[in-house]
Formats: sequence, structure tokens, C-alpha cells
Amino acid sequence: MRRLLLLRHAKAERSQPGDRDQTRVLAARGRKDAPQMGAYLVRHGLVPDLALVSTSARTRETWELTASAFKDAPRVVHEERVYGATPQALLQVVKETEPKVHTLIVVGHNPGLEELAVLLIASGDLDARRRLKEKFPTSGLAVIDFALDAWGRLHPHAGRLDRFVTPRSIMAATD
Repeated sequence: MRRLLLLRHAKAERSQPGDRDQTRVLAARGRKDAPQMGAYLVRHGLVPDLALVSTSARTRETWELTASAFKDAPRVVHEERVYGATPQALLQVVKETEPKVHTLIVVGHNPGLEELAVLLIASGDLDARRRLKEKFPTSGLAVIDFALDAWGRLHPHAGRLDRFVTPRSIMAATD
């Protein structure tokens, strides 16, 4: 069994004229949401063996704040191929994951993450699948399970969506 966690970066500052997209940092809301997602991961036992994080400032910052919730932060690889990647490119990066990794988190960007999730999911909670297809917001988390013995065997429509969580849905559940 393999579990893939797809985490979209937290809310970032708006781009300023002349700034590079890769240097955008998190907005105040993003700095609040990322640790909340980390706490959710820990509370629900969603502990990755490895984190593949885009090289942009906002994804790196998202992961640092998210990972601060773990007693022992998972190993992290800053992977430039995740930045701006198509779903097919992201699929290839995931397929290259070493066999000893059973739970992998990818911290990246839309539209690639959302399109990868839709490409991989064949079953799971219908409401969660509908919400994911409608919008994969900043700090959104898709948890997808696969009945595979190796990442290299990953293919489209092989996964089951276990859950789709956003900061808003977490807040609604605690109200």
C-alpha cells in the first residue's frame, strides 16, 4: 500500500511588479493555515516518510510551518521539477520515489496538483471528490491511497481518495 498526500502551498503574497514568482512568500493567512494543516496531519496519523517540496519560497515556507507540528520532521527534498509542473511531470516525479517510502507528501502548486489528483483518483468519497474538482484551494490537502507495492507502478485512475481537507473544512468541523 502507498499513500500520497498532495498539499497545495498556503496563501501567498500577491506578486509585485518586477518580482519573480518563485520568490513570493506567504501572506499572514498562509502563515496561520500551514501550521494548522501540520497539526491536522499529526492528529490524524498522516505522517509522511518523505516530503517532496517545490523550490519556490512559498512552498518551502509552507512545508517548514507544516512540518513544525511533527515531533520528528520527515526527510525533505526540495525538487525543482515540482515548480510549475504538469500533472504528467508530477506523476513522473512521484513514480521515481524510492520503494522504502510508503507515505509521500508533495508540496506544490496549482493547477498541477489538482490535475494530478483528478488524474489519479478512481474512487473514494463522492462529496470529497466533487469538492476537490470544484476547487483545490491554498493549503488544500488530498490524501490518496493506492494498492501498489512500488511507486513505479503508479498509473492514472489507480487511487482512492481517502479525504480532501482544507483549512475552512477543519474550522467547520470544530465549530
